[in-house]
Amino acid sequence: MSREWCTLVPRIEQLARGLGLDFHPVEFEAVPDSFMMEIAVYGLPVRMPHWSFGVRYIYQLIQRHMGHSRLFEVVFPGNPGHAYLSAGNGLAENVLVSAHVFGHADFSRNNLLFRRCQGQVSERIVEHAAQHARQIQHAIDTYGVERVEAVLDAALALEQHIDVDQPLRRAPYPQYLEPAKALADDAFRRRFAALDPASPAADATGPQRAPLPPHPERDLLWFVAQYAPQMESWERDVFLAVREESFYFYPVFATQIMNEGWASYWHARLLREADFIPQQAYLDAIRCHSEVVRPVAADEQVALSVNPYHLGFSLWEHIVAQRGLDAAFAIRVEDDDFAFIRNHLTRDLAEELGLFRYRARDGKVTVLQTDLDALHEAILAPKYNFGAPAVFARRVCADGALELWHDHRLDGRGLDLERSRKVLEYLQRLWRRPVRLVTTDEDGAELELSVT
Repeated sequence: MSREWCTLVPRIEQLARGLGLDFHPVEFEAVPDSFMMEIAVYGLPVRMPHWSFGVRYIYQLIQRHMGHSRLFEVVFPGNPGHAYLSAGNGLAENVLVSAHVFGHADFSRNNLLFRRCQGQVSERIVEHAAQHARQIQHAIDTYGVERVEAVLDAALALEQHIDVDQPLRRAPYPQYLEPAKALADDAFRRRFAALDPASPAADATGPQRAPLPPHPERDLLWFVAQYAPQMESWERDVFLAVREESFYFYPVFATQIMNEGWASYWHARLLREADFIPQQAYLDAIRCHSEVVRPVAADEQVALSVNPYHLGFSLWEHIVAQRGLDAAFAIRVEDDDFAFIRNHLTRDLAEELGLFRYRARDGKVTVLQTDLDALHEAILAPKYNFGAPAVFARRVCADGALELWHDHRLDGRGLDLERSRKVLEYLQRLWRRPVRLVTTDEDGAELELSVT
């Protein structure tokens, strides 16, 4: 990392704050490309060990060797924030990246979803995740790698199945049903109750146990950690550690278009207004910006193939131009990608950005779809339920078997049956009772997968 770049960072930060950005201190560190790939794969600089991360690392390595992937920076929000930059970056790339990082830092400090999840997990997530890694290593030393890996197999297979609408630290369900409200005590009601054995007034058996769960439960990590019949305390701790990290990752996932667009808008604006940047570095940084926010085109354009940097950047530019910077600041506080796309991706803007589905063949462009609501849903569909199928814990049976239910109507997704069966096998090892999953096949008929 060049000494010249290090002298520019404080000036870029001062300019960012002068333009209204509000963020916690950011610690920058230049690291080798191999470490950047590890961060991208694990999601954090230090994280619990598991074989699945090795599979992801190989995928990233292949993508990079094919020229499909290059990491300039990885940012972890918090107080302080941490920004890891590739040691191979040049001056222009680092100028752009530092401005981009300050945009991310402002977004994560002010966005309500980030604030709520960070407030429940930790504002020092790097240190917090390192503590989890030490916890896992202690379990490996105590119980052996095979037992710990079996727990992580199940927990990481369910890492998207959380409920961020519930608090991170939830109380268990009530064990008993609430007693029915007493009715007025008169002769007629007493006689009526005597005729109906099922009525509350005729029930003299005392408190009744509540069903488990009392309603379909989508936070599977929490449910298994809380109610698995023979789970050991260290196994529960592993599940809850994975759940905590999932709460941290959810805002990153749910605001990707907004967040990357906001950071791209601000790095472009800061570059324009930073008259202290050397001219050649400025020109090179602008070229780099053009690469970052370019649209992704193909023979048949589908909304999901758009570059989130390009879409988010374009929406923020439009919002600032039409409604002003104060309105943009308010939107970055309140919205997630669902509200952002539905409220601000208009038909005119979608046409201008070429987002409607079309086919280009023999020099002719044919529009295939112009339904704005369908476009919104096509962009947002992969984001529902943290990108995972909507699977709920529906019932714990008398023999302790766990029944899961996939609501295909809620998410519009089918299940990969081979992968689903593998996940059930992982889960059954921890539940230590039969596990069943009820879903539907492609014809809408009920289908049950079972592992005993």
